[in-house]
Amino acid sequence: MKIAPQAWRFVVPAVAAGSAGLWLMGRPQSWALGALLTFLGFGFAAFSAYFFRDPERPLPANASKIYSPGDGVVMSVAREGPGDTVTLRIFLSIFDVHIQRAPCAGKVAKVQVVGGSFAAAMKDAARSNARVVMTIEPEGRPPLVVEQIAGLIARRIECWPKVGTAVAAGQRYGIIYFGSQAAVHFPAGSKCTVKPGDRVAACLTEVGEWTSRS
Repeated sequence: MKIAPQAWRFVVPAVAAGSAGLWLMGRPQSWALGALLTFLGFGFAAFSAYFFRDPERPLPANASKIYSPGDGVVMSVAREGPGDTVTLRIFLSIFDVHIQRAPCAGKVAKVQVVGGSFAAAMKDAARSNARVVMTIEPEGRPPLVVEQIAGLIARRIECWPKVGTAVAAGQRYGIIYFGSQAAVHFPAGSKCTVKPGDRVAACLTEVGEWTSRS
């Protein structure tokens, strides 16, 4: 299993802590502290490697479909404001893959970092959390907006594409650390095809489709 490079900033210190614990366990007066440090250090290293796993997945080829940007469970599908835009929200637990993938092919028109709160990602209040909003302009279709939304714990988001670059459907485009939410805003000319409670996987699950061209 491939591990994202972001894992090493957590794995290396954790392994060092676990190794220090092993050294302390060799000293009778520090055995208990060493055992605890060994357990926590190596345990967190293993969890970090698991959390930052980055499985290879085939890129989808059907340009009429819109794909999930993340692994998780659909929280809601609803109109959240004026107009016809429908928003799909996906909760990513700490046990889900946290690499995000582009829901469709197109040119990156805008990347916006938005400040906000840090509510737990499974709560409705998380829609106001700190987030990164990326707008993709598919050829011949209206712009589609996708969000990476921070959670309660690590509060760190990475979004890699630059404005003006092209992304392929299913291409890795970012990562959110330790529990989060992803959202897709479906414009006119598209529709969402999943419902709350559905489990989805980035790049693999069709979550919507284009119904017309601009």
